[in-house]
Amino acid sequence: MVEDANMATAKNGGVVQVFNWDELEREHVRSGVSRAAFRGNNVLMVMNWLQPGMETRPHNHPCEQLVYVVQGRMRFHVEDEVHDLGTGGLLRIPPNAMHYGEPLGDEVVLNLDVFSPIRDDYKHLVAYQAAAFE
Repeated sequence: MVEDANMATAKNGGVVQVFNWDELEREHVRSGVSRAAFRGNNVLMVMNWLQPGMETRPHNHPCEQLVYVVQGRMRFHVEDEVHDLGTGGLLRIPPNAMHYGEPLGDEVVLNLDVFSPIRDDYKHLVAYQAAAFE
């Protein structure tokens, strides 16, 4: 688990936090899907590790979502459109749009999602940062 030693106070009174994705606790969502998260005041970053052949689950949420494919290739289905993205690919998913993504090929995909505002159903992923937002 991450310690408060990763937290310092800036000159303006704000809190500075430093972590590493590889050291954050991962949530195993289902077979082939795990994630970890990091937040600010109004934004949430979620790193997803996606295995080829994972079960896809179309969904929507009231948050705007920005997608960055860090590694691998993915196919995103957003409403009635399909978008194939490789490493470095970017995608914006508007609030409430039905969507899902699936890995292409045989390598693990690292997919960074950024949500604004912060998704309430993901707040448990950033409980380790609670002291900075009290």
